Amino acid sequence: MVPSDQAVEKQVPEEAVLGHQLQSWQCLVSYLCFYGFMAQMRPGESFITPYLLGPEKNFTKEQVTNEIMPVLFYSYLAVLVPIFLLTDYLRYKPVLLLQGLSYVCVWVLLLLGDSVLHMQLMEVCFSVTMAARIAYSSYIFSLVRPALYQRMASYSRAAVLLGVFTSSVLGQLLVTVGHVSFSLLNYITLAFLTFSLGLTVFLKRPKRSLFFNRSAPAHSAAPCELDQMRPRPCPGPGKLGRALGACRDSFLVRMLSELGHSVRRPQLRLWCLWWVLSSAGYYLVVSYVHILWNVVHPVTDSAQAYNGGADAASTLLSAITSFSAGFVKIRWASWSTLVIAAVTAVQAGLVYFLSVTENIWLCYAAFVLFRGAYQFLVPIATFQIASSLSKELCALVFGINTFLATVLKSSITLVVVDKRVLGLEVRSQFFVYFMYFLVLSVIYLTGAVLGGLQSCQWGPCRPLSCLQRWPQGHRGCHLPLPQAQELRSPWEKTPPMPSVLDGSQGGLQPSAVPLSPDGGTKASLGPSEHEAKA
Repeated sequence: MVPSDQAVEKQVPEEAVLGHQLQSWQCLVSYLCFYGFMAQMRPGESFITPYLLGPEKNFTKEQVTNEIMPVLFYSYLAVLVPIFLLTDYLRYKPVLLLQGLSYVCVWVLLLLGDSVLHMQLMEVCFSVTMAARIAYSSYIFSLVRPALYQRMASYSRAAVLLGVFTSSVLGQLLVTVGHVSFSLLNYITLAFLTFSLGLTVFLKRPKRSLFFNRSAPAHSAAPCELDQMRPRPCPGPGKLGRALGACRDSFLVRMLSELGHSVRRPQLRLWCLWWVLSSAGYYLVVSYVHILWNVVHPVTDSAQAYNGGADAASTLLSAITSFSAGFVKIRWASWSTLVIAAVTAVQAGLVYFLSVTENIWLCYAAFVLFRGAYQFLVPIATFQIASSLSKELCALVFGINTFLATVLKSSITLVVVDKRVLGLEVRSQFFVYFMYFLVLSVIYLTGAVLGGLQSCQWGPCRPLSCLQRWPQGHRGCHLPLPQAQELRSPWEKTPPMPSVLDGSQGGLQPSAVPLSPDGGTKASLGPSEHEAKA
């Protein structure tokens, strides 16, 4: 059948439009990935601790450990929520500019500051950069269609990890092979950061965001998933009824209501608890391990420091373990607690080894394995949390998890590290962190044993009896996922799942959850590879 002239005329413009959109999308992705790569180019970051303890700055270990470093966690807790809200309200780009300026201020203060107060102010600026990392991971997903989320997540994650790895390797080569001083290395870092700040100016500002700027329509943005999750009753007559209906139908109220129903799911509670407890301990270890390295192997010559190589190796292993986690197919509803217990026990052993070893190379190796173990569970936790939540609710849940982890991390820092309380030296701190992970592993193992005994007691018929008693789901009865869903790896596409709560079709593809620079999610508000500065 030969198409008519009118059909041919319509087909040509459509093909031209599709070609133009494809070319525009490719340019946008390339620029965003290049920006994400350059934003991670901080080759001097791995060597900040020996720089502060060296003859150029001449701070003592007690000043760095007990006076300067704790300010990072306190200020991060203070700016986390405001910057999270401003990121969405200002539509990302202004916060990206703020992040770039804060990075420049960090290295200016690092190079020109000569007092503890200057270094504490540097930590405040660095906390702003940590909190602002959500802007990039959210920004890249506000400009593309939902169908492109998975590809965008893989591209941006690869660019960021490549930037972190390249930055660490470059810093190590400049120090070891080029015999570059720490001061010159920090000037090179400042030049990279100034260049990345210039790249931020040319970023496109989105027309809408996830929470505040929802009125402006955009063909590339997904509709609100909460609108499809629960039918909303019509408001009653009169002004009071309309006011109550408007309040009930507000976006925030619906999100909080849906969150209240979601927290009844045992798997969601388990992985959120892991996210809060494990990430707090993880970032405490990552933050103070550079000080521990300087205690184990005091650096008098820049060529003798191999911090950059250790950071590069840990980044590479983290990428490998994160990728390999996507191919693990087990019944997570049954084995999640046991897997978490095993990984946490391994982390506890590695932290204990860090606290007692006198060999710097074994210390490096233990740290690399510790980071790899944590990053193995991150994509699994992301999938388990996000697979049954809407995009908006997923952002809220990860934001709450990160905030609670920051509160816990700051509380431990106040008691253990701050000189106004215990003010422990770094080896004693790591023994406390070992006890922390050990207690967590015992708790998880106990939960796994009790869960196994309970499963053996009830047998395979319990879900059917629960379904007969509570057809719509109940907080006292967890309806497990179908076997195919439980055995699915985090990297596989997830079909829409029926909601256990109301029987409607809902859920979120794991690919629709943006990843943060370290492989975290869009709204994790900061769990990144560089979050904990040495």
